Amino acid sequence: MRIYHNQLNNHLQQGCKPVWLVFGDEPWQKIDSLQQIKSHAESQGFSEVVRLTADDKFDWSLLVEEFQSMSLFASQRIIELEIPNGKVGIEGSKVLLSLSEQLIPDIILLIHGGKIDASTAKKKWFSSLDKQGIYLPLYDIDGNHLQRWVQQQAKQNQLSLATDAVHYLSEFLEGNLPALAQELEKLALIFGQQPIQVEDIEKLVIKQAKFNPFQLTETLLNGDLKKCSAILDSLQHEGTNAGQIIWVLHKELQQLYQMKMQVADGVNIQEIYKQYRIWDK
Repeated sequence: MRIYHNQLNNHLQQGCKPVWLVFGDEPWQKIDSLQQIKSHAESQGFSEVVRLTADDKFDWSLLVEEFQSMSLFASQRIIELEIPNGKVGIEGSKVLLSLSEQLIPDIILLIHGGKIDASTAKKKWFSSLDKQGIYLPLYDIDGNHLQRWVQQQAKQNQLSLATDAVHYLSEFLEGNLPALAQELEKLALIFGQQPIQVEDIEKLVIKQAKFNPFQLTETLLNGDLKKCSAILDSLQHEGTNAGQIIWVLHKELQQLYQMKMQVADGVNIQEIYKQYRIWDK
């Protein structure tokens, strides 16, 4: 079953699944997800955590041994398997597929790693484990989603943020969720439950938004010139090489021009999207 980070707490309250698949590159959500899952499991008696990392030289028999062995320290265990690149190879696929068919109540299999592509999510080992538990893909949070995230986190921290204060935090710390979460915790310590206006935050917040040149092109395509200016300021402040920005912009403009010519020649727009790997998002 696929869920998203903001649904995790509700699903944990419904019971701890035997399998958790947590994949994505956003650091705050990953750390928070793993902590929530392990804390809830610990409260249910899963007091021992066995950690393994499946790199290119990983011996998959170690995972099988851990899964089949009796623990000397606890009857209920979490086997935490990190797959950094999301690739498990032929042997790993066989092992994980086999384990998905012999899950037991006393072991929680917690598998996590970086962002995976659609083809990996469709592989037999992944889909089989997914059916037995929860798949939690982690995506960058931006725009209106980020503002809602700020409001949710403010509520958890018992903060009373004015609407313009929410917008301010979202804009100035976009792309840096760990810093944003830290800033909300700091505001909770300073203000408690007192109403917080944007003027209060401006005196405290250091601009920590982090962007890359590819986000600049996305923003240009959306026609948001104000945000483009903010991104350029941020990139300049971080010392991003101007040549890198020019290269990204030139590549995007060149592709747009080629697409425009194909449209003029009567090529179907869906075929053009497929050719240039432009997805719905």
